[in-house]
Amino acid sequence: MAWHIQYQGEMGTPEVAVLNLDGVGTPASQVEALHAAGGHALCYVNAGGSEDFRDDFTSFPDEVQGNPLDDWPGERWLDVRRLDVLLPIMGLRMDQCRDKGFDAVDPDNLNGFANDTGFPLTAADALAYQRALIALAHDRGLAIGLKNTMELIPQLADEIDFAVNEQCQQYDECDTYAPLVALGKPVFTIEYQGTCDGQPAGLSTVLADLALDGPTTSCR
Repeated sequence: MAWHIQYQGEMGTPEVAVLNLDGVGTPASQVEALHAAGGHALCYVNAGGSEDFRDDFTSFPDEVQGNPLDDWPGERWLDVRRLDVLLPIMGLRMDQCRDKGFDAVDPDNLNGFANDTGFPLTAADALAYQRALIALAHDRGLAIGLKNTMELIPQLADEIDFAVNEQCQQYDECDTYAPLVALGKPVFTIEYQGTCDGQPAGLSTVLADLALDGPTTSCR
């Protein structure tokens, strides 16, 4: 299916089936316009990192904030083991997604266990956190995806509603999404380098700029 992802910059309402937008910066009117055109909206939420430019930044105690995310100024990894602290914050963010009319949540940065976060995180920690986020989203009538973090697909294929991946072609990881394709679940992929050539069947791919601030090219 045709889709578009954009988190900043000027944008109208692209003629696509799915639009992935920032949950905070997107007004409800834009989601409503997309629905009127027959589309669906994914709500971006940074579930694994704090962002000092968000209004709820002060809700994160310093002890749950770890090392900075490489190349993303103002963001720090979160200790996803601290469900007692993080789930109330993420619940409020999902409330905002729901209240704006979004159809689904795109939770980012759950692969801290594969990065230098400053915490001894494991894949099991990420799995427990993702499952808690799934429950929060479903309780609010929202679908929820798995962002990158392919290591969790075997455990979560039946529980997540879709997936979003960055650069699976570049890193030769697209085949890991075969279980989701076989289940008929959408897999939305983004390539920041490369072309539409060689994209596996069953994936909805766009070519985009890393800043996600403008037009994308749909590989269809």
